[in-house]
Amino acid sequence: MTESPLPDEDLKREFVHSMFAGIAHRYDLLNSLLSARFDRRWRRFTAKASGLRAGMRALDICSGTGDLAFALSDYCPGATVIASDFVHEMLAIGAAKSLKRGRGSYAPVLGDALDLPFADAQFDVVTVAFGIRNVANLKAGIAEMARVTRPGGRAVILEFTEPRSPILRRAYMLYFTRVLPKLGNAISGSGHGAYSYLPASVLRFPGPDELADMMRACGLVNVQYHLRTGGIVAVHIGERAVDAGRAA
Repeated sequence: MTESPLPDEDLKREFVHSMFAGIAHRYDLLNSLLSARFDRRWRRFTAKASGLRAGMRALDICSGTGDLAFALSDYCPGATVIASDFVHEMLAIGAAKSLKRGRGSYAPVLGDALDLPFADAQFDVVTVAFGIRNVANLKAGIAEMARVTRPGGRAVILEFTEPRSPILRRAYMLYFTRVLPKLGNAISGSGHGAYSYLPASVLRFPGPDELADMMRACGLVNVQYHLRTGGIVAVHIGERAVDAGRAA
């Protein structure tokens, strides 16, 4: 499974922005429904894998409506968590959810994953959940995550992948390519075909080993990954090399 690069990165950026702005009002409902609520477990596991501790600073990019940022805050209430996304509509919903929660910190920042509005080495932990495959240039997106991670800090990626079991893979592909697009597009009322884009983007995305190699190429070390729920998703963890600050 390899990524099929699009000929025009600006075109993909505009498409993704428009698509997520259009489905923001139904995004949380569909995440929960279409994943049978497993998405909450995956985010909790990712928060734990981040190694976040009190006093640390975390950045969640492509944060959408903030669910991984909230999972990080719940896992470690003593940490500072910033949620960044380039879709204002998503961040606005996250802010409203934060007010209802009444606990933990939520600091939304409008920002593009390919040009984050932060200086080098500002965060102990940088995360992304189901968003890195949507950036117009995957390798550049990972490199930007590494750039804002302090030496010794962690970059963590939660993303869909294809199950390795042939039986599970067949069932997964049937649901993912036939059922999910119809159900998702119907409930979201999306004229953008957002939930037809989802399986296509996953099928183009690198497999776990290839993604791990890409993380290493972007300056991350000690890269490992964990497959969850039969290999439906993978959680990749890498550390910014301790000597990265001196080399910069």
